[in-house]
Amino acid sequence: MTAKLDYRWHLREVMATRGMFSTTDLRPLLAGRGIDLSPSQTYRLVVERPERLSIKTLMALLDILGCTMDELIEPVAAGGGQRRHNSAGGSPSEAHGGLGDLRPKRAASCRSRSACPIPPPSLRASSRSRSP
Repeated sequence: MTAKLDYRWHLREVMATRGMFSTTDLRPLLAGRGIDLSPSQTYRLVVERPERLSIKTLMALLDILGCTMDELIEPVAAGGGQRRHNSAGGSPSEAHGGLGDLRPKRAASCRSRSACPIPPPSLRASSRSRSP
């Protein structure tokens, strides 16, 4: 059986060790190496764990920070509670043990009109008209 791998993204920590504490510090350095990212893209690159990353961007980050790939990306075994939570305490689905807990419950259907606690709209309108 093949072990599933995941990774930890350490860009923010590596930047901090190099004296870079703001995402705005990184953007012009990337632009100087031909990587033109918007301010929001640069922020997400630093703050969040990227799912996709171009090799050119990765190589520019390694060059800017003077680090190795091992310092920036740490391979870890998938699962096993090794998730990192953001400063807001993680996503709501992680906090509730998965997406299944957050899904809405299906409404109970009424097979017969007499068993339904709420009358259908057609009956509701007629009952209003009968009231004095």
